[in-house]
Amino acid sequence: QVQLVESGGGLVQPGGSLRLSCAASGSIFSIAAMGWYRQAPGKERELVARINNTGSSNYADSVKGRFTISRDNAKNTASLQMSSLKPEDTAVYYCVAALQRASWSPVTRWWGQGTQVTVSS
Repeated sequence: QVQLVESGGGLVQPGGSLRLSCAASGSIFSIAAMGWYRQAPGKERELVARINNTGSSNYADSVKGRFTISRDNAKNTASLQMSSLKPEDTAVYYCVAALQRASWSPVTRWWGQGTQVTVSS
């Protein structure tokens, strides 16, 4: 089995910063990509940022210049540094990993349980 555990969510004032972390554990052969999605109340889940195993990353337009995703391939971890937070960033943030459990197995997507980020004064 595979587990993704997120941490670092919470309440922050507009303009503040938060850092989310995600650790993948279990039966993992390799991780092709890790990323973060978010889902606000009444809205669809959307991609925030993703990073592949070469360090190439991409971001949603709404967070470019404010969020930075990073990854430690050796530790199977990923982080999302969020700065200049806005009320519209309020959402549940989910870590996701596209990984192989064995060299012969297909790449499958695994999700964390989500962590709440609330931006409010």
